[in-house]
Amino acid sequence: MDRVSIKQIPKNDRPRERLAEKGAPNLKDSELLAILLGTGVEGKSALDISLQILKKYSKRRILRLSFRDLSGIKGIGPAKACVILASQEFIKRALDLGEETLPVIKSAKDVVAQAVYMRDKTREHFMAIYLNGRNQMVFKKPMFVGTLNTNLVHPREIFAEALKQNAACVIFAHNHPSGDPEPSKNDFEITNRLVEAGKIMGIDVLDHIIITKTKVFSFKEKGLIA
Repeated sequence: MDRVSIKQIPKNDRPRERLAEKGAPNLKDSELLAILLGTGVEGKSALDISLQILKKYSKRRILRLSFRDLSGIKGIGPAKACVILASQEFIKRALDLGEETLPVIKSAKDVVAQAVYMRDKTREHFMAIYLNGRNQMVFKKPMFVGTLNTNLVHPREIFAEALKQNAACVIFAHNHPSGDPEPSKNDFEITNRLVEAGKIMGIDVLDHIIITKTKVFSFKEKGLIA
């Protein structure tokens, strides 16, 4: 069976032509979705597919579907799923929308707020804070306890969690019970090792914060992390 094209629909009824002539606000939901889909499949046009999808899923539900969910819908597939997800994300970023329940991490102060429990610890604690592309914290996890060294802090465990959480970037925090926030030789070695591992994995290390009872040291603010 041949693929049905939107070009077979009368020109005045085609979604793209209607958008150009009447503007996006005047199009139906199915027409907007059909434009994102672009092409149909055997026996169905993009408009047919969009109508079927909207019968099964509400608009809000579509916004919550993952790549796997979308690409598994007959008539969408991986390439069209990417177009839909990318368009949604672009609009959210342009309007500064997102999950209101997710805290935004923009500064060392924001990191300290997530790791404040470390201030009074008598042993060193190391935490990884995982962020999405909008610098929203999607997950945080205490990773190690004890005097930090390169044998204790394993990039494999840290970045395995990053992949699990679909994180775009990560920030590290640990405490100095001594009260001195200046990084030790081990701190520099660990940070450099994690930054290099992040480059290999395609996950940016944004900062490493050292916390004491009264002070904070940021590798990024000191120009030690690009």
